Amino acid sequence: MRGLMWRMMVVAMVVGLSQFSSGTEQVTQDMKSMTAAQLEEAADTCRAQKDYGQAIQYFNEALRRDKKNAVLYNKRGMAELKSNDLQSARADFEKAAKVNRKFADALNNAGAVYFLQKNFSQAARYFKKAVALDETRATFHVNLGAAWFSQKKLDQAINEYARALTLDPEALIQNARAGISAQISSPEERATYDYMLAKIQAKRGNLQECLVCLKKAKEDGYRNIANVYKDEEFRRLWNDPRLAEIAPPPVAK
Repeated sequence: MRGLMWRMMVVAMVVGLSQFSSGTEQVTQDMKSMTAAQLEEAADTCRAQKDYGQAIQYFNEALRRDKKNAVLYNKRGMAELKSNDLQSARADFEKAAKVNRKFADALNNAGAVYFLQKNFSQAARYFKKAVALDETRATFHVNLGAAWFSQKKLDQAINEYARALTLDPEALIQNARAGISAQISSPEERATYDYMLAKIQAKRGNLQECLVCLKKAKEDGYRNIANVYKDEEFRRLWNDPRLAEIAPPPVAK
């Protein structure tokens, strides 16, 4: 992931080399006698322990036994993603989606890799496919909203975020750590994002949350804060003194 740094101590690596090789040989020997299901279970255990390299080895062996298993491709992709191997992860997610054309999670995951690679149009393409297969998944709508926002297609982003919040009121909070906020690279984008969220909250009738988002937008330097008195979404706040504290109302002519 972004900012990932590997620190290798040469002495420690050399000292542990013979033990590591021996352990690897033993694991390889054990894998040969395991069924595909047992290999998948072992890989899942390694993923839970954050040993993604070993998990990938188990998934590799499992896929040699079961080359048409979409779930295994998707799981290996997740391990590769955690290992910061975006190209391999994307290839596995796309393979999973090809093997099972109704595998919404795999399509979403492929979109997530494109999003991390800042190929937002391709990310949107995959997120749209995931939404089409399962419209009830709030995360899919959040991801598609993020892809639209990154392309400055704010109306489409608003629609997707609003749908996500309808499905799950905590959707934006839960997904914030997954990269939505992290992809906003400038204060100007942050301000626009906050203003957009204010519109969504106003539409949903959450006026307190709307005001919080507007305040953040102003603090981040949103240039068109006066538009709150033009955008119909904020009509219910136009005579609210709390809004006047954030943006003074226009002077009557």
